[in-house]
Amino acid sequence: MNIFKEQEVRKEAVFEIAKRIMTAARTAPKAKGIDNMVIALLKKDGIKEVSEKLKEMARRDNLPDFFLRDAVNILSADAMIIFGTKIASTGLDPCGMCGFADCTEKNRHPDHPCVFNTGDLGIAIGSAASAAMDNRVDNRIMYTVGQALLEMRVLGEEVKIIYGMPLSISGKNPFFDRNKEELIKKAGQF
Repeated sequence: MNIFKEQEVRKEAVFEIAKRIMTAARTAPKAKGIDNMVIALLKKDGIKEVSEKLKEMARRDNLPDFFLRDAVNILSADAMIIFGTKIASTGLDPCGMCGFADCTEKNRHPDHPCVFNTGDLGIAIGSAASAAMDNRVDNRIMYTVGQALLEMRVLGEEVKIIYGMPLSISGKNPFFDRNKEELIKKAGQF
């Protein structure tokens, strides 16, 4: 009799669920139907690279401890979804919610996000987190991961805002570990 224990199919399951999570993010509503989202999936080797980058940034820039914490915690992920947005005006008139009078003035500042870019990203990530919850996959939204990915230019030059969502199927969510001494020991630094 062939028996497949849960541990043997866990990685396969997390990738199938990751596809559903990415679909939930893609189909989330976007302002004026304009889609500036970039969504990608990282596997173990990519996650390790991001972890190393976070450790490097923590050392180099003397960043808060939670960068190191996240660098260690993401190593427990079976997969990690990354969500980014390009910066582009939606052309709504009147608006000015970005702090500029209108989109023409905002466009003179191409790195300044349109509020709808960040709003759409937040809605998509919320939809993704809901899909993860519906499938009982442990996750956490991490801006620290996004900072490393931006520096690595993983999603290209046009993407200016990135968040990461590591995924794990285990007995305990590993992305909320807080024991500073243990994390530093695991990171092998400081």
